[in-house]
Amino acid sequence: MYGGFVQWIMGKSAEGMDSIAQQVAPETHWPELRILILVVSSEKKSVGSTAGMQTSVETSLLLKYRAERIVPERMKEMIDCISQRDFAKFGELTMKDSNQFHATCLDTFPPIFYLNDISKRIITLVHQYNAYYRETKVAYTFDAGPNAVIYTLEHNISEFVEVLKYFFPPECNGEPFVKGLSFESISLSGNITASIGMEPCPGGIQYIISTKPGPGPQLVNNADLHLLGLDGLLKKTSYTSSSSSESERTSV
Repeated sequence: MYGGFVQWIMGKSAEGMDSIAQQVAPETHWPELRILILVVSSEKKSVGSTAGMQTSVETSLLLKYRAERIVPERMKEMIDCISQRDFAKFGELTMKDSNQFHATCLDTFPPIFYLNDISKRIITLVHQYNAYYRETKVAYTFDAGPNAVIYTLEHNISEFVEVLKYFFPPECNGEPFVKGLSFESISLSGNITASIGMEPCPGGIQYIISTKPGPGPQLVNNADLHLLGLDGLLKKTSYTSSSSSESERTSV
């Protein structure tokens, strides 16, 4: 398992022996890149990722076209964006690819709905925020679920988190709303919120994990830093929940 930026090479062997992961760049390549994981829901998905993909392979012509015609060229473009640290192109490509993935989910029969209403509001918010600045300052991507992964650069993160707090006011439950890497807190301009023009949705985002590209697996000799206790269960910390499903997403 590699750290940093990694591509999955599909390979051609029927046995899958040449289907491998390959590091594109180490985590130190783009130190300004930051990641926000917006946890919208910790509930179990109605359609699992593996089962959903199997159904898509069997029924979606769009997925077949995407795999054969879109992905190979898009991978070259993405690697080039990462190599040049071109955030505008990286962000646009990331969002387009996320949207197309979920289009294949809708093209599956029966259709699969991974995004919920909050997911769609986050998508709109990102586009409105970028439109205000007339450039791609933040980008979203969604895996097979409603939780958003936001990419931005270090100098943008403070403002965008305040935008998220404004349009998705956190519930006061005693838990920190933003967990992980810290950053400076700033005041939000009223011009931004007025330009975005969305109605706030209290509690829409459960919490945010602030992080960045990291290294591969590390050997940890200090038992105090282990995630599991002597009983083999996940330790209870300020970053974990009593819910096993939520804990799984926190550790991703």
